[in-house]
Amino acid sequence: MADLQAAFEKAVAESKTLPEKPDNMTLLKIYALYKQATVGDVEGSRPGFTDMVGRAKWDAWNALKGQSADEAKQSYIDLIESLK
Repeated sequence: MADLQAAFEKAVAESKTLPEKPDNMTLLKIYALYKQATVGDVEGSRPGFTDMVGRAKWDAWNALKGQSADEAKQSYIDLIESLK
């Protein structure tokens, strides 16, 4: 458990120093996995039509509903590793 948390924190730090900026869909996946790993399932209502960015983030996070924090952390680590 501590190893997974340490690897997750390392991946978070590495996500800020990737060789090139990921595309928007990958950025949404990174965001959603991070939120699922650190907060859990999304709460609150979906942002309105005028908030396109907020709506995309909410949808990406909501797609992970039910995934455990550990699963989300491992997926986040794997995704960051694949982008290096």
